[in-house]
Amino acid sequence: MRRNFQLFILIISLCALAIPAQSEVVSSDTKMTLVKTITGTISPKSVRSSGTGLVSAHNMMYKHSVTIYNSQTFELIKTVPDSVQLSKYGYSKYTSLFKGAPVEGAYSPDGKYLYVTNYAMYGKGYNREGHDTCSPASHFDTSFLYRIELSTYTIDAVYPVGSVPKVVEVTPDNKYILVSNWCSYDLKVISVATQKTVKSINIGRYPRGIAVSNDSKTAYVAEMGGSKIHVVNLEDFSMSYIPIGVTPRAIVLSPDNSKLYVTLNLSGKVASWDLVNKKSLGTVTTGKAARSLAISSDGTALFVVNFTSDTVSKVRTKDMKVLQTIKVCNDPIGITYDSPTSRTWVACYGGSIKVFDNK
Repeated sequence: MRRNFQLFILIISLCALAIPAQSEVVSSDTKMTLVKTITGTISPKSVRSSGTGLVSAHNMMYKHSVTIYNSQTFELIKTVPDSVQLSKYGYSKYTSLFKGAPVEGAYSPDGKYLYVTNYAMYGKGYNREGHDTCSPASHFDTSFLYRIELSTYTIDAVYPVGSVPKVVEVTPDNKYILVSNWCSYDLKVISVATQKTVKSINIGRYPRGIAVSNDSKTAYVAEMGGSKIHVVNLEDFSMSYIPIGVTPRAIVLSPDNSKLYVTLNLSGKVASWDLVNKKSLGTVTTGKAARSLAISSDGTALFVVNFTSDTVSKVRTKDMKVLQTIKVCNDPIGITYDSPTSRTWVACYGGSIKVFDNK
């Protein structure tokens, strides 16, 4: 009798393992539904989730600020002005107050800091602002990366970078900060410990998107002026590349790091690449001028903003099929997926943020 009871318990346990919990939701099976439009004194170039309850918007030279929101309630927690006293951080030749122009942001793995790139700096001595069409020969002004301390929401460190810095990422081991410099054609590798640049790596025309492997050993950098993803070994800084397609802009990795997804701006497509077998898994057209993209925490869905089409698209990663396309706003340019809430935040350059539930 006891043996039969034990067998019964074993069968029930195996069945429980085989059946997903009712609360499990597969992202590719859900629909995006607008739940909030955030406005205010903003003109967001990008948005970024911390994964710990915050979402930040980076408002360029049009509003000179970073706005930080509660990802649950949408409440504006703080507006951080981009004004700094550079001399306070050891740059004695810059004696007056300077402004930046926040482009993109990335959170430190420990949740203590938000790093923000600045398209240009404004103040005495800065008179050659960068441009979207440029090269190192243009000799445009270099800029600074800011660090915002999240317990006080104040800028507490600055880092000199290249000309027109775009994307910033922090390695998961919190060892390096990586910055792509659009007009300098390079990737800056900054040590978190020393706060100094340890390497400048030539990428080519218009470096932009960056993604870093979970083990912090590899960085993937998009050369938007070409057709390559540069693969950077972060242990010895050796290089290889992936032939992905023309004008790669933004990059995300699958949660298990087996696949890479890239927006191809000129063709309005998203490309999928198998990093294990080193081959293309195809492309899908999402709209005109595919810009930023984000991936769901379970890796089954991509979210893509199409700048000229004024849309946001949801793509199933399994077969690269567009599941949903929504007219979202004029000039959608940035996007982030907030894992704790399963919400997608879209930055609208015209002055708003659209937030979508995925249910």
